[in-house]
This record gives sequence, structure tokens and C-alpha cells, in this order.
Amino acid sequence: MRWLAVPLLALSFSARGGQPPFAASAPAIPITAHDRVYLAEQFSNTVSVVDPSTNTLVGVLRLGDLFPANLSPLYRGQLLVHGLGFSPDRRTLVVVGIGSNSVAFVDTATNQVKEVTYVGRSPHEAFFTPDGREVWVTVRGEDYVSVLDARTHREVRRIAVPPGPGMTAFSPDGKYGFVCSSFTPETVVVSVQSHRIVGRVKQESPFCPNIAVAPRGDQVWFTLKDTGRVTVFEGKPPFRVLRSIATGPLTNHVNLVSTTSGQFAYVTVGALDEVQVYRTEGDFARVATIPVGAAPHGIWPSGDGSRMYVGLENGSELVVIDTARNEVVARVGAGGQASQAVVYVPGAVPQGDGREHLVPREAAGGTVHLALGTGGTRRSTVAIFDQGLTQVLQVIAGGLEPGRQYVLALTTQSRADGLEPIARFSANPAGAAVIDAVGPIRQLARGTTTDAPVRQLVIAPTEGDGLGAPVQVQLATPGG
Repeated sequence: MRWLAVPLLALSFSARGGQPPFAASAPAIPITAHDRVYLAEQFSNTVSVVDPSTNTLVGVLRLGDLFPANLSPLYRGQLLVHGLGFSPDRRTLVVVGIGSNSVAFVDTATNQVKEVTYVGRSPHEAFFTPDGREVWVTVRGEDYVSVLDARTHREVRRIAVPPGPGMTAFSPDGKYGFVCSSFTPETVVVSVQSHRIVGRVKQESPFCPNIAVAPRGDQVWFTLKDTGRVTVFEGKPPFRVLRSIATGPLTNHVNLVSTTSGQFAYVTVGALDEVQVYRTEGDFARVATIPVGAAPHGIWPSGDGSRMYVGLENGSELVVIDTARNEVVARVGAGGQASQAVVYVPGAVPQGDGREHLVPREAAGGTVHLALGTGGTRRSTVAIFDQGLTQVLQVIAGGLEPGRQYVLALTTQSRADGLEPIARFSANPAGAAVIDAVGPIRQLARGTTTDAPVRQLVIAPTEGDGLGAPVQVQLATPGG
């Protein structure tokens, strides 16, 4: 366990009411068997459903098929299940499918898909307005927020915003919607009543995937995945920027917890395999660093703020953090592949066991974990998700030269002329990248004949028309 400044602070506070997305004045909701934690899993097209009172997987909601079924015309089922949100009354879960341009409305008590609404190209996240009347869907492949009527599930208007809207988070009083961008270096503030832009906040870089509002409504935090930073600005006019914090490569999601000692922000940093904890007042100091596992992504607090739940994109677990001690206290085996968004819904199942319309964890959801690095030190994590005869390979790469071109390859030797390229990519300004590939990866690595040499994964830079020597090689163990 690594502790940073003020190591005794975390021992002195307890949780209180008003956890996101609700206001600080809302009551605390103790953890019970009626609550559920949901994980959106984009390569298995599933949602894992977890009982936080026992830290057990209740089952899996299957919204689509595994690869390669999605190569056929996709008339039914969802593809690249990614974003999650829930209604203020906690009776409806919304699930965004990036590849199928879909928003599925799910009854939390029965896990029944009530309806699916199709929107524009590549939606990313969706959330209800605090009054429960509308659902705002950020259509990241275009330049607008699709506003759905929460009762009819139909689109009623579009709000023009900068290209590539990443996510909307609402002020607890329901006055503002804060929309960050994944393509344009600008976050906009939209009046929920008028649906007009009433404020603008500069982003230091274009790629913001996630945004959160403090329960007191005084602050808004957003992440910048490309540069590895978090920005904090005031939640009320003139929306002044308060702080820019360097967090690390592939900074993914941020969320907040309200305690008797104040508000604290929790940030997932994918390429460092850790969650960082910050004060939201004074010097915005980091008070804890919590190692969690391979590529943490989504994060959400319990209804009483006593726990923070983290999904691992390259792992197979939901990680549970005790916010009083800032320590991992449990790990729950997830049922799908490549966890993205995570939400905690208090009282999602008022009665019964909540297993209706769920399926058990399936063997096809198996995952192999590897690591790449230099000198025995891990720099990148690798997950190979089993899809039957093929696999989806995902690398969360770090420790690279910013802006440089690289190749992910198989090799039996360290010389550049022995490399078999799998995918080409560029490192972002933080020296990181997410690389995806599909194919018989494990079969290729093992060789097609009994006497073929076993090949390993490497990362090598491009040099002119050729490749340089590998800068990261497959380590003997995932931990390096």
C-alpha cells in the first residue's frame, strides 16, 4: 500500500449522506441486499450485476452476442456495451451500446429490457436529469446531445454542442448539465430548463471521457485521458477553473464521495493500475494512492459513501475500496469482458433476489492476463478475451515516447526483422495508448505445428519504412 501526504487523514472520517448523483442534503443510504452495482462490459456485450452486501456476482444481463456474430447484419442485440446511468427513483438503468447506437432501458427490479432507443453515431454515456423527466445522451460520433423523454423513451430534441461530446453530469439542483468533449478542447454548461449553452470551460486537451459533479454542487471534475490530467472548475457562474492536476497516463473516470471530513475525489488511472484520492478543498492534495489491478476504468460510490467500486478494464474483477481506510477490502469476479462504466444503484431491487432475466457467468467469458515491460518492470498490461475460436486482444500501454509511432507484434526473438505486426498505433501526449485487435491470437502465439516456436508479444517503434528493436517485451509473469 502506498500512502502520500497526510497518511492519518483517511482514518479520521466516516461517510455521510449525499453521494453522487444526489445532493449533499440527501440522506445516507446504508448498503443492503436491495442495492446493486452494475458493470458495462464492451467485448462481451453484457452487464454484470453485483450484490454489494455480500460482494457476490448475482448474474449477467446479456444484451448482445460475442464476436464474430456482430459481423453479420445486427438486427437485434447491442454491440460494445459501454455507458451506464440510472433514474432518480432508482427503478430504471440505462445502458449505452456504442457500436449499435443504442440506449437500453432496463427495469432494475426484474432486469427486463423495457425498450431500446436508437440515437446517432457512437453514443458514449447517458444520464437522467435530476427531476427524472429527461435522459441526455452524449452522441460522441457527432456534435449534439440527444434528449430523450424518460417516459416515452423517444428523442424530443437535440442540443448542439462542440463535436465529440463525451459525457453529461448534472448539478444536484438540476439547473445545469455539464457536457465535456472527447474531440474538442471545450466543456460547455447547458441550462436544463432552456437547453441552451450558458457557459464554456476550456479543456487543456481534446479528449475528455468522464465528468462528475460534487454533491454540494460547488465543483465539477473532468478527466483528460490523452494528457493524463484532471481539471476542477466551479459549479456555478462564472465556472472558473480551480485546479489542473497531473494524474497519469490513461486517466479514465472520476467520482466523488461525501464524508464528515468533506468531499474527496477518486480518480482511476488506467496505465498506472491505481486509484488516486484527492482533497476537493484547499490545496487539492493527493491523500492516497490505491493499487487496484489492471487498467481501472469506471468508479462509483455506495449510497452511504463508505465504499467505492472500481471496474477493471483489463482485469476480471470489481474492486471494492473502503473509503475510511482507502484500502481494497474485496474483489468480486465479474461476468463479462472489458469493464467500462460502473454505477451503484441503492434500492434497485425492492424485493426478491433480483436474479430474473440474468444468466450465470459463462465459460466463453474467460480472459488471459499478460504484461509487457522493460528490464523486468511492467509498463503495459494485456488482456486476451476469449470469444470462442477467436480472441479480442487489448493492450493498455504506458511508458512510451509521446507522439511516437509503434507496432504491437509477435516475435520469437528480439531482433526487429523477426517481428510479425498485429497492430500499429501512436502513443498519446502522456506516452500511453489503448490497442485492440481481433483474431486467433493465442493460436498464433502457440504456433500452428507441434514443433513451431512459441511466440511472444512485444512493442517496437517504427523507424522509416521498418521497425526498430522492441522497447517492451512480454514478461514472465503478469506482475513483472
